[in-house]
Amino acid sequence: MSFAARLTRCPIAHMPDRGAEALAKMPHLGPEMAELIRGSAGSSPYLTGLIGKEGHWLSHALDQPPEDVIAELIAATGDLTAETLNVGLRGLKRRAALIVALADLGGVWALPTVTQAWSDFADACVSAALAVHVKTQAKRGKIPGQTEEDALRDGAGMVALAMGKMGAGELNYSSDIDLICLFDETRFHGPAEEMEARAGFIKATRAMAASLGDITADGYVFRTDLRLRPDASVTPVCISMAAAERYYEAEGRTWERSAYIKARPAAGNVAAGARFLEALVPFVWRRHLDFAAVAETMDMRQRIRDHKGLHSRALEGRNLKLGPGGIREIEFFAQTRQLVAGGRDPALRQPRTVKALAALARADWISRDQAGALADHYTALREAEHRVQMIDDAQTHDLPGSAAGFARLACLSGVDDVDRYRADLEDRLAAVEEITGDLYASKTRIQEAPEVSAGAQDIMARWPGYPALRSTRGQEIFDRLKPDLLARFALAAKPDEALANFDGFLRGLPAGVQLFSLFEANPSLVDLICDICATAPGLAQYLSRHSAVLDAVLDGQFFAPWPGAQELRDDLMQELAPLDYEAQLDMARRWRREWHFRVGVHLLRGLISAEDAARHYSDLGEAVVAALWPAVCAQIAQRHGPAPGRGGVVLAMGSLGAQEMNAASDLDLIVIFDAGDVDMTDGPRPLDPRNWFAKATKALITALSAPTAEGKLYDVDMRLRPSGGQGPVATSLAAFERYQRDEAWTWEHMALTRARAVAGDASLARDVEAVRCDVIAARQGQAQEVLDDAAQMRARLAEAGRRGGTWAVKDGPGGMQDIALLAQARALIAGSPARSVVDQLDDDALAAAYAGQAQVNQAGRLMAEGPLDPDVIGAGGRDFLCRLTDMPDTAALVAQLDRWRADAAFSIDAALSPHAGAKDHAPG
Repeated sequence: MSFAARLTRCPIAHMPDRGAEALAKMPHLGPEMAELIRGSAGSSPYLTGLIGKEGHWLSHALDQPPEDVIAELIAATGDLTAETLNVGLRGLKRRAALIVALADLGGVWALPTVTQAWSDFADACVSAALAVHVKTQAKRGKIPGQTEEDALRDGAGMVALAMGKMGAGELNYSSDIDLICLFDETRFHGPAEEMEARAGFIKATRAMAASLGDITADGYVFRTDLRLRPDASVTPVCISMAAAERYYEAEGRTWERSAYIKARPAAGNVAAGARFLEALVPFVWRRHLDFAAVAETMDMRQRIRDHKGLHSRALEGRNLKLGPGGIREIEFFAQTRQLVAGGRDPALRQPRTVKALAALARADWISRDQAGALADHYTALREAEHRVQMIDDAQTHDLPGSAAGFARLACLSGVDDVDRYRADLEDRLAAVEEITGDLYASKTRIQEAPEVSAGAQDIMARWPGYPALRSTRGQEIFDRLKPDLLARFALAAKPDEALANFDGFLRGLPAGVQLFSLFEANPSLVDLICDICATAPGLAQYLSRHSAVLDAVLDGQFFAPWPGAQELRDDLMQELAPLDYEAQLDMARRWRREWHFRVGVHLLRGLISAEDAARHYSDLGEAVVAALWPAVCAQIAQRHGPAPGRGGVVLAMGSLGAQEMNAASDLDLIVIFDAGDVDMTDGPRPLDPRNWFAKATKALITALSAPTAEGKLYDVDMRLRPSGGQGPVATSLAAFERYQRDEAWTWEHMALTRARAVAGDASLARDVEAVRCDVIAARQGQAQEVLDDAAQMRARLAEAGRRGGTWAVKDGPGGMQDIALLAQARALIAGSPARSVVDQLDDDALAAAYAGQAQVNQAGRLMAEGPLDPDVIGAGGRDFLCRLTDMPDTAALVAQLDRWRADAAFSIDAALSPHAGAKDHAPG
């Protein structure tokens, strides 16, 4: 479609005679295009001058679609030589400035297309200049080992990173361009060559900047700013990528992280530039939610305004970019949230502002209304900025300071009512300031601390000596938080008790700035920490060591429905896929910690039942094992070759097998393999199958239980494998089947009732399950033998001294373990493949007793890291237990627990006492 057919708006000639003068240079235009030229030239002296120089070219260019015109201009930059570069670029710039301005003013292109086209043209100019000047240095032998062809092909290892608006494809009409110039030091041999090459690249960079930015009789191309490079006051204009990485790793600041949100390789060795940016991902995108970056952004914003005197809200002379309600506030609004959450959510890593706002809304970091409003205001303010710059090609963001200036700006914008134009700008700036003001406001709702008891004052007197409050910055943020914290603790059932638990949390924190910033920006987290301190002191102590898990609470999915074991496994495997083995172990620990914390919070807040929590903890354990087993096998395969045959499966026993885990459960595992007819593996160091799987099993135990910098995942117990601690750590399918049929004791068959394959080959898992079911079915009807052996096991447990009690619900007569023992025995007698205790029992009263005690056990393992003590967990913890078990008060709960235990013990005695004293039966 032609340019004229796509016009949707038209500027008005502020000075009609100047518009007519420009139009006279292009006499053959149709009426629509004539009006566009008249209005543009009549309101912009700069465009008048360009038309005067390029009118003949423009009259032909307007016959084509503007996309074709800009593409031809971009292509023409590649034909320039050292002799034609400076003049040629300036001529192409004049033409590009004309076609972009007219497509913008005529509404032919929307703002994103305008800024992208201008950015693409800037890329082409930088590429042309860099290629010419690097080639010159290579030709002179100043870049060791690099030919002129290397220079033209990939910059001989040098890259220009586009930063800021150019990097995002959002370059404004009269913007300078921000570049960081680097070179790939791996192209050179030894320090001497690298230093020689650096000198050559420095000369090329300076010459490139001069070719682009120097003002000559033909004008200029783009003002070029190289000051965003690392430590610009002391480093040369081009440095090695390794030196830049070292700087960012050791000294990089928040504003530099923010700058790299929009970074993009624009010219030269683009592939090397992409590798460099990939290496910077951990620097830019922090895994934890970095709300301290918001505070630094606030400080930077304040310093900019103070330095430039940009606090005025008067429209005359107001800075559209940096002033109140300006463009930069929208960019800050998006970028700070991107820095906070982009490390956890790659979908937020959008360089374009409007796309970033949309991504933040999809992830629920901002509302869709906020995103839509800010996108609309951003577009309008950017277009106003373009009009301001088009008038005189000035690198300015200031609105006019006079009525005449506003009249000209309104005309160039196609608005014939200057008052309406002014009012629209004022409304937009005010709306932006109101929406983005939330970013800078303190989130603490209480300004004065309530009166506290003498005991509370004694607790608070200790706080200044804690590690988290030793830094001045940490003290400042905490002082703002303290009134709100104390007010919330005052609402707890036992305020001093809750405050004492918070004291334990605070005392264990190694640092405070990040966490306190997180609290300040998110009052919901303050609610949560107060709730935890009032209810679960054990969880509060856990949080002091692992406060990063609070990041997960702010994830938009934290309160979403539980995904299930399969989806969890897929999610973890996706997280592990790009990492090396050691990093995988650390990532698995961070990942599991966040999901584990989520289950605890959901249980604490009453969003799930204790039974749900058991299933969720079990899903989590299964996902971890299922994701790490292939990672472990891949690690073993590197040295010893791939797993032979169908590989191995991991069989979960105990609470994981029965899906009855709690917050502190360990993992009971068995590894079973099927090597087929493979005698030795095919690898650098071949192994027989038994030794291959022994190594893999030991590696799995280490992967799960060994402490790394991120802690450990689970304790692992493999004593339920065939022959117990004396048997091999991994067992072949044939040996497993033979042992279970011919050698296993009754207690091993009882343990088998809870077994479940959680990782490994699906067909092998089905075969293992078939063996399990067959072995259990073979015991059907053997009531005397099974009950005799169960009675013997019960007696041994009693001799071990685990007496149990009201709150020690797991142990002792009538406790959970006692009920589970009878349930497993009955499953064998019935030949039932059921795994859970409730499903194995045929006694409603016993099932109710087990379920009730399991609720208390689940809650107790969440609230306290040791044995459940009602005095230690306090009033809040006791209330939580009552809510979970639907009891009116603690006394009623105690009575019910004792009744469940007594009734269960009576029933189990009745079932097993006649068999007490019987001798152990032979295996099988």
